[in-house]
Amino acid sequence: MTRILIVDDEETIRLALRKFLRSRGYEVEIAGSGDQALEILERETFSLMLCDVRMPGLTGVQVVPLAAEKDPNLGIIMLTAVNDAATATEVLSNGASDYLMKPVELADLQQAVDRALTKRANLIERRRVDKLIREEVTLRTAELEQEKEALRLMSISIAETLINAMEAKDLYLRGHSQRVAELCVELAEELALEGPMIEDLRLAGRLHDVGKIGIREEILNKPGGLTAEEFDHVKCHVRIGLDILAPLHHIKTPLSYIEHHHEHWNGAGYPHGISGEAILLGGRILCVADTFDALTSKRAYRDPLSPLATLEHLKVDVGKQFDPRVYEALVRVVTRRLEAEQPESA
Repeated sequence: MTRILIVDDEETIRLALRKFLRSRGYEVEIAGSGDQALEILERETFSLMLCDVRMPGLTGVQVVPLAAEKDPNLGIIMLTAVNDAATATEVLSNGASDYLMKPVELADLQQAVDRALTKRANLIERRRVDKLIREEVTLRTAELEQEKEALRLMSISIAETLINAMEAKDLYLRGHSQRVAELCVELAEELALEGPMIEDLRLAGRLHDVGKIGIREEILNKPGGLTAEEFDHVKCHVRIGLDILAPLHHIKTPLSYIEHHHEHWNGAGYPHGISGEAILLGGRILCVADTFDALTSKRAYRDPLSPLATLEHLKVDVGKQFDPRVYEALVRVVTRRLEAEQPESA
């Protein structure tokens, strides 16, 4: 049964309205003041409140927002003996759905009650639907994120399988990608970069050499220097890698780092010949990490350099091949590594 609360300081009006509304099948409660109405609303639920505008103590104007705060679904009709446009505007903007002049014609009251209850029902239904939509969107978004992550992990796994197959064929490349990835993470942390970029760099480090699967083995393992033609062929590994990884469109940022990791700070690198800040920071970090690990690892054409000798070797190309800021981060990371490896003094 629909419940209605009547709030009016005049008892004759309260009783008359209650009698009429009960005759129409509503369950009706009455309150003689705004304070009493709020006390009743605190413990009971109503579909509709009829409230006088002018009352001692809390006025109807003051009651409306407080009642709406207690029950946002409460329909409110205001009753007044004074035609005051400003008051009408205020109560309607604060949550009332209608405004009737006293004395109220019963037929007009019934129509206002019907309108208010219909509006309330529509509001409740709209809120219910909105809630269902929000819940469905939240659920679907979570499912899509799970699917996206599963696809990402599967794609990375496939790419890493290619890396592992390539490194298994070349003793000198074995473990290179993993070491570069780890060093990229240390450099990113040293540069105080955000978590997502650190993970993108980790992935770029793992995948940066996948294109070498398309480079001829006799060139990769050549003990001497490369001819101009052979070096041009080696430079193709960036494009080959990007072609292999192109379907992984959901890891665009790591792919862009891979695309830039052979660019030089002075513009003398490849494949685009860009320079300075035009090279993505992730590409600059990957360039330093890749070069450092290559020099500290054994190759067919040379023995590995020590970490300190490598730092000295790279120092010559700071401001040429390498971003000075990234090189300084490398110095701090390598120094910290070496200090950690020192045996504790007795």
